[in-house]
Order: sequence, then C-alpha cells, then structure tokens
Amino acid sequence: MKIYLYGVREDEKGYIKEWEKEHKDIDIDFTHKIFDNKTADLAEGSDGVVLLQTQAYPKTALKKLQDFGISKISVRNVGLDGFDFKDLRDLGFSLTNVPVYSPNAIAEHTIGLTLRLLRRVPEFDQKFADGDFRWFPTIGEEINGKTVGIIGTGHIGSVVARIMMAMGANVVAYDIKPNPYLENLGIYVDSIEDVLKQSDIITLHTPLAKKDLHMIDKLAFSKMKDGVIFINAARGGLVDTDALIAALDSGKVGGAGLDVLESENDVFQKKFDTINDVKDPQFKALINRKNVIITPHTAFYTTTAVHNMVFDSLNDNLKMLQSKAPKYPVDINVE
Repeated sequence: MKIYLYGVREDEKGYIKEWEKEHKDIDIDFTHKIFDNKTADLAEGSDGVVLLQTQAYPKTALKKLQDFGISKISVRNVGLDGFDFKDLRDLGFSLTNVPVYSPNAIAEHTIGLTLRLLRRVPEFDQKFADGDFRWFPTIGEEINGKTVGIIGTGHIGSVVARIMMAMGANVVAYDIKPNPYLENLGIYVDSIEDVLKQSDIITLHTPLAKKDLHMIDKLAFSKMKDGVIFINAARGGLVDTDALIAALDSGKVGGAGLDVLESENDVFQKKFDTINDVKDPQFKALINRKNVIITPHTAFYTTTAVHNMVFDSLNDNLKMLQSKAPKYPVDINVE
C-alpha cells in the first residue's frame, strides 16, 4: 500500500519517517505543495492521501483522485471547512480528521494572548524599543476576578474554561451541545448574547460551519462591554473583520488577540521583504495597533501537536485502507 501526503512542512518530516519505520510494509511519499488541480496528479499510484491546508479542496482535483482509484482521505487537522461534503459524497470518498491533536496547545496560546493584552506587553515592547523602561502609565490588569466568556466548549474550549477558572476568573460559556464534564460547574448561559453582554474577555472555540460565517459581526460587537478583550484562535471566518476594526477604532474592543484571520491565506506562511509589502487592507489595519496581537495561525504549533497530527492521520488512513474502523471518522452526510 502507498499513502501520499500533501502540504508537508519540514517539522513534519521527522514524524513521517518515524511512522514509516513502524510500518515498513507501507510506502510513504509526500510533497510540500498543497493539494490542487495541478498537484493532484502526484498521488497517482497511491491508495490513500493525507492532506493539510487552509485553502479549499477543489472538486476537479478530488475527481482526479477518484480517477486514480483513491477513495480514502485523511486530514492532519480539525478543520473541514475546505471541503464541500456533497463533493465527497458524489465522488465516494471516506474522510477522517484529527480533532484532538493537542487541546492544551491552543488553550495555552489563548491564555498567552489574553495575558499579553491584559499586561499590555505590546506597549512595553514599543517603549523598550524607544529606550523607555518606566512602568507608568502602562498599568495592566489581572484575569482574577474578570468574567471570561467562552463560545464553544469542546476539547479546546473546555481546557480554556478550566485554566481560566484556576486563575480566578468567573467563566460563562455557551455551546449548542454543552460539555457534560463542565455542566456541573454551572458555567453555561442560555445564549451567545448572554456571553457577549456579561464578559470582560471573550474567546472563540467553535468550528466554521456555513451558518456560523461572521458569527461575530457588527451587531455582536455592539452587545459587548466597552473595552472587552477579544480572542480568536479558532477560525478567521467566524469574525467580520471590518466590524472588528470598527470596534477597535471606537474603543468597544479594548484589545484583540488573533491567531486566525479571514484573509490569512494572503499573508500567513509567506515571507515579505518588509511589512509594508503586505497588500491586504484588513491586515494592515490591524497589525500596527498597540492593542492587537496577531500570530500566524500558530496556536496549534507545538511538537506534541505536530506528532499527533501526523501519526493520527496516517493511522486512520491506513485503517480505512485495511477496511478497519478509523479512530476519527467524519460523517460527510451532515452539512
């Protein structure tokens, strides 16, 4: 059997070789290129493919895989918004993802962004660059005693909730399917609106379903407390970026920690000569603010998470090829 991987980074190669040593009867090949109409041909002769990218998966490229006799796809991440499930059904594919590669990685990054904003680290960085090493007037705030609102309490959001509570925060949360392990803590409220109105800090931890595009829009920001700290380490499309920019301009949002952006594919994982060479207007409207921290979709990016993403996706792809039940099947019949 042969499995072909797309979008492979340098930091993944060691784990791929490690997995290959444990499965000597499986041939592995890969490319650093993403999966698209041009690169789909690279998988010819393979039995399964493992993918990872933030761009959409074109139906025409998937059709090529079908023509090669490939029907098993695994992705090395959680997100499935790049797929049109109807395409997968029409072409007869089975799909797995890795929903739990390291909840702690993203939860800890969320906490880190929050703390850096509360303690005004970007402002101190600028003061240091200017040779100013004085405290005043850059006074910070504490998580202890704040109300932290969490939208989405799955694997990641539940870890964020427990860490925030351990730090003395009053946590309120909303999820269409409350986590049974958190229900006894009494943190759930009846609606997203309740979270927006009550919280000093708001953090998103939901997938990007079509119905949730721009979940946080102009109206949502208007319902938040003045000066709220807003964190998004989930999906960029959950937030109307223009509405966020307006909320920052007005002071409605006092600080934003963003690991994801709507237009991140235009900027993230690219090298520019200078920041002035970035053309994306939304990115440029955000990046130079002292109360905004942007990280390039790196909340997941730890050695533990990368190992699990590689191993779990390859393990599940192999199980499907062997007609065994994978650990993380995706129900593509649900929109």
